[in-house]
Amino acid sequence: MKKFRKVLDGLTTSSPGGTIGSPSGGSAAGTPTATPTPKEIDIQETLVSENFQLCKTVRHGFPYQPTALAFDPVQKILAIGSRTGGVRILGRPGVDCYCQHESGAAVLQLQFLINEGALVTACADDTLHLWNLRQRRPAVLHSLKFNRERITFCHLPFQSKWLYVGTERGNTHIVNIESFILSGYVIMWNKAIELSTKTHPGPVVHLSDSPKDEGKLLIGFESGTIVQWDLRLKKADFRIYYDEAIHSVSWHHEGKQFMCSHSDGSLSMWNLRNTTKPFQVTFPHGKIQKDGRKESCKPILKVEYKTSRNSEPFFIFSGGLSYDKAGRRPTLTIMHGKAITVLEMDYPIVEFMALCETPYNNEVQEPYAVVVLLEKDLIVVDLTQSNFPVFENPYPMDIHESPVTCTAYFADCPPDIIPILYSIGVKHKKTGYSQKEWPVGGGTWTLGSHTYPEIIITGHADGSIKFWDASAITLQMLYKLKTSKAFEKPKPSEGRAADLVEDDPFAIQMVSWCPQSRIFCVVGISAHIILYRFSKYDANTQIVSLEVRLQCEAEDVISPSENENNPCFTESGSHSPQPHHQHAASPGSGTTEGNKDSNPCLKVKDRMVRVPPGYQAELVVQLLWADGEPPQQITSLDINSAYGLLAFGNCNGLAVVDYLQKTILLCMSTLDLYGAADPYQRLTRSPRRNRQSTSGLTELSDNQQSIDMDRSKSPTSAAATESRENSFSRSRSSSVSSIDRDTKEAITTLQFGESYARKSDTLPTPCLWVGTSLGVVLLIPMSIPTDHEERMEEPVTIGPSGTVLMLKGSVLRISFLDFMGALIQSPYEVWRDLNAHEDPDRMRRRKLVHISPSSSHDTCGEGHLAVVCSEKQAKVFLMPSQSCLFVHNITESSFVLRADVVSVCNSVCLACFCANGHVMTLSLPSLRPLLDVNYLPLADMRIARTFCFTHRGQALYLSSPTEIQRITYSQEMCDNLQEMLGELFTPIETPEAQNRGFLKGFFGGNSHNFDREELFGEAAAGKGSRSLAQHIPGQAGMEGMKVAACGVVGDLARARIALDERGQRLGELEERTALMMTSAETFSKHAHEVMLKCKDKKWYQL
Repeated sequence: MKKFRKVLDGLTTSSPGGTIGSPSGGSAAGTPTATPTPKEIDIQETLVSENFQLCKTVRHGFPYQPTALAFDPVQKILAIGSRTGGVRILGRPGVDCYCQHESGAAVLQLQFLINEGALVTACADDTLHLWNLRQRRPAVLHSLKFNRERITFCHLPFQSKWLYVGTERGNTHIVNIESFILSGYVIMWNKAIELSTKTHPGPVVHLSDSPKDEGKLLIGFESGTIVQWDLRLKKADFRIYYDEAIHSVSWHHEGKQFMCSHSDGSLSMWNLRNTTKPFQVTFPHGKIQKDGRKESCKPILKVEYKTSRNSEPFFIFSGGLSYDKAGRRPTLTIMHGKAITVLEMDYPIVEFMALCETPYNNEVQEPYAVVVLLEKDLIVVDLTQSNFPVFENPYPMDIHESPVTCTAYFADCPPDIIPILYSIGVKHKKTGYSQKEWPVGGGTWTLGSHTYPEIIITGHADGSIKFWDASAITLQMLYKLKTSKAFEKPKPSEGRAADLVEDDPFAIQMVSWCPQSRIFCVVGISAHIILYRFSKYDANTQIVSLEVRLQCEAEDVISPSENENNPCFTESGSHSPQPHHQHAASPGSGTTEGNKDSNPCLKVKDRMVRVPPGYQAELVVQLLWADGEPPQQITSLDINSAYGLLAFGNCNGLAVVDYLQKTILLCMSTLDLYGAADPYQRLTRSPRRNRQSTSGLTELSDNQQSIDMDRSKSPTSAAATESRENSFSRSRSSSVSSIDRDTKEAITTLQFGESYARKSDTLPTPCLWVGTSLGVVLLIPMSIPTDHEERMEEPVTIGPSGTVLMLKGSVLRISFLDFMGALIQSPYEVWRDLNAHEDPDRMRRRKLVHISPSSSHDTCGEGHLAVVCSEKQAKVFLMPSQSCLFVHNITESSFVLRADVVSVCNSVCLACFCANGHVMTLSLPSLRPLLDVNYLPLADMRIARTFCFTHRGQALYLSSPTEIQRITYSQEMCDNLQEMLGELFTPIETPEAQNRGFLKGFFGGNSHNFDREELFGEAAAGKGSRSLAQHIPGQAGMEGMKVAACGVVGDLARARIALDERGQRLGELEERTALMMTSAETFSKHAHEVMLKCKDKKWYQL
C-alpha cells in the first residue's frame, strides 16, 4: 500500500478540458482520495494557448557600459551603443527604442545617415551593420564582416552613400551604403605615407573630408602622422609627422585649418598653407613649474572646434588635466574666447558631441548644446548661456543612482494615486536647470488607447524607494522616499561587530504596498521593517519602535519518521497551540557597552521630527541580536490594511504585529506553529552558530553571480543547509541519520485573507496563510473586533489551527479564487488622511472593504479555492474541505523563482518564472499548461531578485545594473505593441545649404563638382576583395526601406530604390536581348541553309 501511495503522490490530476465538472479529490497531502467535489463548482475556463505570446516591450534606464554616441541633427534623435552590443535610440519623451546585435559584440562607433532614417554601427567583431529606422522596431538591412583587418574608425560624409572605414593596419576602405559592398578603391597605408618612412604609422584614428573640398580626405594615424589624400589624383597633398600621438582631429568650417588633440594634453592648430609645423600649440591645463618646465598632463581624448556667427569659436575637449592633482574628477572643458570653463563630471567621460544648427560641415556651425555620455549618466549642457547650465533629462536615466536591490510592479492602480504622488514628488525636484526645451526632440509618440495606470517601485542599496509612473510603456519618476531618515546615523563599529554589520545597512530587501489604503511597508537588510502612511500634509510625529526576538535557542532538525509516508494531520480543537511568549524589548532598553545582545542593528530616532507631505514613517519593527549573532534576514512579509496587521517571518519563525495598537500579537518559532500537526519528527541539537551572510543583496550592482543550474536549492530559502530535494523525498530511508539531514524551516510566503481555518468552519474568518521552505502551508485563524472603538482597544486573538497542507518544494505564492474562477482581493481599508485638518472625527473613522468569498456568488455555495505554488509544483485546494482538486508538477530539473496569480484577458492564470529561464503560464483552477517559453537563462542573481509579474500580462526584471526590461506574455499586448511604440523617423525636408557667394565658390575649390560614384563605383574602381569582407544580407532586406514616407527624403529614398530595381531590370532586359539575338542568328543560319538547298530546284521538285 505504501508503494501504491508513493506512485499516486506524483500523479498530476490536471483536467484536460476547460470546464471543471467533478475533478478528482485529494487529501491535504495531495494524495487522491474518493472525496467527491461539490457539483455546484462549474468554472468555465476561457484562457487558451492562443492568448499568450512572450515578447520584450520596452527597456528603461541608462544603457549599461556605454561605448559610442551619435546624433542626427535633422531628425534630432540620439543613439547610444554599449559594450554588450545594445543600441538605444532616443527622441522626444516616449520615443525610446532598444536594439540588440545578435553577436553581442561591443559597439565601437555609430554613424547616422542624416535624415535618411538609417544608422550604421561598427562593432568589435569587425562587422558593419545598417539599421533601418523607418519602422517602429528597427531591423538590420545589411551587414559587412571584415575578415583580415580590424575596424578602428568610420566616417560617413553628409548626403553621401560612401562610407570611409579605417583599419588597424592603417588602410582606408570604402563601402557602398546602399548595397553594403566593398569598393575596389583602397587607400593603402604605405601609399599614404612617404616611402622613406621606416615605421608603420599605426591604426587609423580619424577620417574626415575637407569642408573646402569633398575630394580631399584627411587621415589621422595614431602615431601622429596626418595625411590629406586627394581622392581624384590618388596621391597625398601633404603629410604631417608630429611627435605626439593623435587622439582626434576637428576642422574649422572654412576648411583652411584644423585642430588636433594629443596624448601629452596639448592641442595643436594647423594651417593648410604651411603644414611643416603647427602655428599654435597649447596646453590648456598645463602650468609652467618653477624650473620652467611644463606640467605633465593627461591625454586630451577628443576635441571639437565649432564656429559661431556672433561670437568667438568654441573649443570643447575632454581630459588634459595635470597628473599631479590626484582624485580630480573627469572634466569637460569649454574654451570660448578668453573664458575657460571646466565642468567636473561624476563619472568618466565615454564620448561627447556638440549639437549644431546645420548638418553641413562647410557652414558656420552655431553649436547650441553638448551631449556628454558618461559611464553611468547622460547630460546635455546648454551652450547658449554663459554659465552653461544642464538640461533636465526627461528620460529615467537615474534608476541606478543607488544600486537597485528589489522591484515591484503594479498594474491597474487606482487612477488618483499617480497624480497625487507626482504632486508631492515634484516639490522635491532639483532646480537650476536650463529653461530651454530638451534638444533631443525627434520622433513622434502618441498616447495609445490601451493605457491604464501602472506603477513600478524600486528599492535601493542606500535605503531609498522610488515610485515610477510606468503607464503607456513610458517611465517617469513620481516620488522618492528615503527610509534612512527614520534612523539615527549608524556609528562605526569595531572588532567582530564591524565584520557583521552590513556596508549598506538600509538596503531594501522587499516591499509591500496596498494602493487602496496607501499603506506602504519596506523590509531592510538589517532585519528591520518600516510601516508608512500617506498624507498630503506635513506633520510632527514620533516613530514608534517595536523590537522582536526571533532566535531559536536550538535548531529544529528533521528526522525521518516511521510514518512519514502517512503523516497525521489532526484537527485542532481545544488543544490548539497557544501563542508563544514574545520576546519584545521596550524601545529604550539598553545593554552594556560592547554587548549587542538584545539590541537591534539600527537606532530609531526617538524624538519628535517634522515630516514633509508624502509617505510618513509610523512604525519600525526590528529583530534583535542574540548570542552574539545578528538577526537573520526577513524572508517574507504581508500587510493587510483592513485587519491592521503586519506579518513577517524568517528562517527562525513568525511574528505578527498589530500596527494600529502598536503591539506584538505573535512571536513563535516555526516548530511551535505546527503543534500536534507536525508532519516531521524533529530532534533538538545544541545551537550551531552559523555566521549570517548578508553580502548578496547589494551585489546586484556590478557583480553578476553565476548560479549552478544543477542544484535544486533555490535562493528563496538560503538558510537551508541541504538540497531541498532530499528534504521532500518520500522514498528516503529512515535509517539515515537525522544529523546529516538537518535543515532550518524558513517562512517563505505569507498571505492574509478571508478563509476557513478548519474543515468544520461554515463561515470565512480572517486568516493568515503561512508557507514554509519545506513545502508546508499552515493556516492561522484570527479574531478581530469589528467595531472601530473595540478594534483600537480590544486585543486581536490569534493562534495556529493545526491545519497543514503539503507541497513539494518551498512555497512561493498563495492566492484565493471564488467558485466562478475570479481572483478574490484581500480586504482593505479605504485611504484616509490622518493629518487632514477638516473634520478630524470623520477622518478618523475607518472605512473597510471586505470581499468575502461567499458573498459574491451565493449560488455557488460556501467556500473558495486556494491556489498554492511552490518551487516544484502547484496545487489547488477546495476550502473548507481542504481537498486537493488539481496538482501540476511544474519542473523536475529546475525550480520556480517567481510565481504569481495574475489577471489576463478578463480571466486569471498562474504565471511562473523558472531558474532555467522558462516563463510558463497555467490555467486556473485546472492548472493546464498554456505557455512554456525558454526565454531567459538565469545568468545572475539580479534577475532572480528583481523578476516580477503583474496583471494584464506584463512582467519586468533588471536586465543590467542600470536598466529595467519590461516584457509581456499576452498576445493582445503583443498585437497592440506597434501602436504603443514611438516612431523614430519623421519626414523632414533637409535644410538647404547656404549660398556661398560667387567669390567663395570660385576660390573655395570645386567641392560640389566631386562625384564619388565616378571614383568608387565598380566601373572605375572595380570590386573589392571578397576575402577581405563578406556581405551578409539582413533579415529585413531592402524592402524595409520601402516604407511609405512623404517629403523630399522619402522621394529620394524611393528614387534610389527605383534606380536599383531599374538597373536590375535593365540587366535582365539585356540578357533577354542577347538571347533573342542568338536565336535570330540561329534562325537566319537555318534559313540560309534551306535557301541554298532549294535554290536550283523546280517548284514541282519541292
